[in-house]
Amino acid sequence: MTAYTYIVECSDGTLYTGWARDVESRVKAHNAGRGAQYTRSRRPVRLRYWERHRDRSAAMQREQEMKRLKRAQKLALIARFEDAGDQAPR
Repeated sequence: MTAYTYIVECSDGTLYTGWARDVESRVKAHNAGRGAQYTRSRRPVRLRYWERHRDRSAAMQREQEMKRLKRAQKLALIARFEDAGDQAPR
């Protein structure tokens, strides 16, 4: 089953990285206050980046790799992603 890693930008400008089976539903959950504790007080969040993976294990592994990136590296990922014109996850 497909899984995703994603980066959302919080209302205070911070970046949150996570994984989900359904990114759009997960972002809605974050914005409804049912997401991660970190995002609850930083709503609304906006989806800025996502990657598709073959399964949950791969997505979780990539999430850990992405969490170790510096902010500048995450912003570079986002910039390349936006330049490529990627659409919503399917």
